Amino acid sequence: NINYVKGYVASANFTDDTIEQQLQQLVGTTSKLRGIRWILDCVGKFENGTTATHVATTRHDGIDLLKSPRFEQGLALLEKYNLSFDLQCAPIQLVETASTLFAKYPSLQVCIDHLGKPRTILGNDLLDDGSVNPNVTVDEAELKVWREGMTAMAKLPNVHVKLSMLGYTCPGWMRTKERKEVLKSLVRETIELFGTNRCMVAWNWHVNGAVSDADNMSQVGPDAVELLDKFLWFFEGYSDEDKDRLFAGTAKEFYRIG
Repeated sequence: NINYVKGYVASANFTDDTIEQQLQQLVGTTSKLRGIRWILDCVGKFENGTTATHVATTRHDGIDLLKSPRFEQGLALLEKYNLSFDLQCAPIQLVETASTLFAKYPSLQVCIDHLGKPRTILGNDLLDDGSVNPNVTVDEAELKVWREGMTAMAKLPNVHVKLSMLGYTCPGWMRTKERKEVLKSLVRETIELFGTNRCMVAWNWHVNGAVSDADNMSQVGPDAVELLDKFLWFFEGYSDEDKDRLFAGTAKEFYRIG
């Protein structure tokens, strides 16, 4: 019984010659289909997780599909089928390509995944000797690119953001007060950019708390209850209406639920 599932986001490669037929098949399979997601994080060839390039982009050998005309042709079909797009990419891609690309499709609903994916802004969770990294100085160069990309995307009223996978930004953030404070400031900065009407909490839950939170960059991560508690702390001072938007309202509207 899967009646509790209110909507699906499917996967499809827009560069495939048969992309329209694939979309037709997906739409015909279930009336609950709401959008498409295709992992695009690419700053070069995959180097075993040492850069922002995601292992999934080895499907196209490290090519940045956001720069591909064939990808754009497939992307442009989403409006025809009333589907949204979940955008997962690196911050530099927001700057170089995404902000320009998605400005061309103002009716296409887009959601940036995982806070826009600023990467390890306080360094690795652990040092080489296994001790907790004591660094509390953020990587300003990484944040500068992220801010430029997110500011450009925030100017597009059709673009939303998921507040999720926070441990990618700061692996092991649950370990120290300083790390938690850094993440709180970034979450609130994102909300200030986009507004509560375009931000949504997402659990990203798969495997366990650590993997869901940090994508294998830390062995620790919050369980669902701990994460909820931390989001409530992040949202201190917000009105009940704003919290309702962040926890449910924005997602319901974006994915046409209910």
